[in-house]
Formats: sequence, structure tokens, C-alpha cells
Amino acid sequence: MIDAILFDKDGTLFDFHKSWGAWARQLLADLTVDEAHAARLAAAIGYLPEEGRFLPGSLVIAGTPSEITAAMLPELPGWSAGQLEARINEVAAKARMVEAVPLVPLFEAFRARGLKLAIVTNDAEAPARAHVAAHNLGGLVDFVAGYDSGHGAKPGPGMLNAFLRAEGLDPARVLMVGDSLHDLEAGRAAGTRRVAVLTGVAKAASLAPHADVVLENIGEIPAWIDSLSA
Repeated sequence: MIDAILFDKDGTLFDFHKSWGAWARQLLADLTVDEAHAARLAAAIGYLPEEGRFLPGSLVIAGTPSEITAAMLPELPGWSAGQLEARINEVAAKARMVEAVPLVPLFEAFRARGLKLAIVTNDAEAPARAHVAAHNLGGLVDFVAGYDSGHGAKPGPGMLNAFLRAEGLDPARVLMVGDSLHDLEAGRAAGTRRVAVLTGVAKAASLAPHADVVLENIGEIPAWIDSLSA
């Protein structure tokens, strides 16, 4: 009943707070001149340094690097948007991502089922590919797209539709898996089934009305797929 799975990256493949908290700390250390400046920049991206977590409305959760750049730029006189976005992407590519579950065995199990696999993220494509390579997923993924890959950003369906077209897939037999409303809205627009996971910031109550199912993490997907034909 399922031929392929599209995964969001941050908060879905990787635990959001653990992974992007490290990115935020490094970025603030690179950019700020004193504690007051750091506090203002942290507030601009909805990050709570003392707690190591992001606010539910943080741009970092589902926004693009361009949107994060626009939020931070007023606090960084002397930086151009292009320079700042490049630095954001550079730090992101080097950030240590913490897997939500062990990814290689899970992706190998999906491959054994004959499933096509894709990663569609509002991160830039270069950091996304760096994270894919760092976690040994390169040979297990058929398609990787970021907001800057030419298909648009989520919640638009462009990245999803590009994968569906490339593989000749029926969207009704494809899963879109993500941790945010942007992911689920993109799946709805593309006509896929929608699976929400709780390894990001959003809570089950906000995701459930927009998803076919809410799971704790992506490790529960195989059993859920099996339940569809039970």
C-alpha cells in the first residue's frame, strides 16, 4: 500500500532540540559581541539559551535560512543578507545532528521493503547533503531537496511533487513524514498520506488534526505500515 516515504529532516530524522541547540549556540558565539547582544539574537530566532530549547513559534523549526537571516539581520549592522545566510549554512553543515532513532538500520529496513526514500527540508540543500553523508545515508536515499533546490519551500508541495514526478509515484501510496504543520500541509497539498512525529517541538494535539497518524518517532513507521494491510 506504500511505495515511498518523504522525510522532513530536522525534528524528524534528527532530534530537534539536541541537534539545533548546538547550532544556535555556535552561531551566537560566532556573531555576538556581548551577552546583551547574544540575548537579542537568541530572541530573534526564538531560542532560549539557558534552557537549550526553542520556543514553539521559532523560525528555526520550519523556516528557511533566508527567513532566519531576515530575523537576525537587524541586530547585525555591517553584515549583508548574503554573508549572514552563508554563515548560517556553514555552521549548519558542521553542526552535529543527533539521530531521533538509529537511522541506517531503519532506512535499510525500508529499502528491504522496496520503498523509495526522499528527504525534503526547509534547510538549504548543501547542509542537508552534509548531514545525509555524515550519517551514512547517501546510498539509502533517492532524492534530497532543500528550500534552495529550485522547487520552493514547505508548506508548498514543490519539493514533494518533484520527487513524485521523478519516480513516477502515485501520491496516495506515498507518506510525508514530519514534525511540523509545514510538513503536513505540504503533504496534503501534494496528495500524500501524512505521518506526524513528536521528535520536534510541536505537540500531538496540534499535529493530530492534520495527520493520518501521530507517532512518537520514525521508528514506529514500519509497524504502522503493516497495520494498514492487517
